[in-house]
Amino acid sequence: MNKNSLFRLLAFLLILSFSCEDTTPDTDPKDTNSGRYPDYNTNPLPPDPTGMTSNAVQLAAKMKLGWNMGNSLEAIGGETAWGNPLVSAELIDMVKQSGFNAVRIPCSWDQHMENAQTAKIDQVWLDRVKEVVKYCTDRDMYVLLNIHWDGGWLENNCTEAKKVENNFKQKAFWEQIATHLREFDEHLLFASANEPNIENSTQMSVLQSYHQTFVDAVRSTGGKNSYRVLVIQGPSTDIEKTNQLMGELPVDEVDNRMMAEIHYYTPWNFCGLEADADWGKMFYYWGPDFHSTTETDRNANWGEEEFVAEAFHLMESQFIEKGVPVILGEYGAMKRTNLTGDALQLHLNSRAYYHEFVTKKAIESGIVPFFWDNGALELGTGIYDRFTNQIADKQTLDALINGTK
Repeated sequence: MNKNSLFRLLAFLLILSFSCEDTTPDTDPKDTNSGRYPDYNTNPLPPDPTGMTSNAVQLAAKMKLGWNMGNSLEAIGGETAWGNPLVSAELIDMVKQSGFNAVRIPCSWDQHMENAQTAKIDQVWLDRVKEVVKYCTDRDMYVLLNIHWDGGWLENNCTEAKKVENNFKQKAFWEQIATHLREFDEHLLFASANEPNIENSTQMSVLQSYHQTFVDAVRSTGGKNSYRVLVIQGPSTDIEKTNQLMGELPVDEVDNRMMAEIHYYTPWNFCGLEADADWGKMFYYWGPDFHSTTETDRNANWGEEEFVAEAFHLMESQFIEKGVPVILGEYGAMKRTNLTGDALQLHLNSRAYYHEFVTKKAIESGIVPFFWDNGALELGTGIYDRFTNQIADKQTLDALINGTK
């Protein structure tokens, strides 16, 4: 073959390669565009206001005291992987009878994809979540369903590098979740995320894009989702960061159907610190009336009653006074059952006081409280023995109920 013929052949092959180019989405997980998943909003419905008459303020007023179904549907490895049994209707009966009328369901989705290349959620898992939601709504309880930690794919990656990829996944997941649960009335609320880790305004901008994708995806499915109340998490669900960095809520096509969410584990020395750290020691006793006279180094030296009131007042000014309800999606202090004797009793009484005070102050501030119950009865925040469906921590339960009075 001479040189001219070779050039003509190469040119022909080049043209042919362009005409036959594969235009299917690139699903290489290393590619930030690998999130070009299929459209899961395949049957959008006309807006349906049936059973969706309450706006966010009216709906918040109906929720008196919330309970977290912690360490269950969000457990990595499966519903029972973190030490709790399968959620049962009997458990929800007990929660309802105890005085709660709202349930927050932390939920994972990423591990339940049947196909990671298409972000398709396993139908069996969608049905299971629907079943648990129905346990609650059948008992006239309000439900807050989220995408929880979920391996950290969203909340640990509020970065420009992950922004495009994560927005694709956020859209794909919420189109599927919202479509599958579209028939529920206003008793079901959706929440965009859990505790998105944010340190600065740049990361906050990325988080805002995730929230906007969530809102747009849910609304696009139509039906009752056209009016469903949606819950938007502040940066790290931290009150101070939310006050400083969260300027606006996402844009929504329907008015007055959003709430903001924060969490409260302050002081962490008392609520969750499991070993002394270089930045501070564990607190066993909270509230001046419950300070120890013998273990003075274990008394809280910050974050007590006045601190709680000031923190919740920030949320009043930022949101509630402007007609945006606030959800206290998680709060609670661990039971330090490694203590003994008088120290243990003082700690338990102090802990009960903390739970009653935070609940009461939240409600006084117009904030809807959801206690964090992880099912752990030792060194945890479990109220119920989920294996026997019995109340295991009546002191905490009584404190929460007293806080609502």
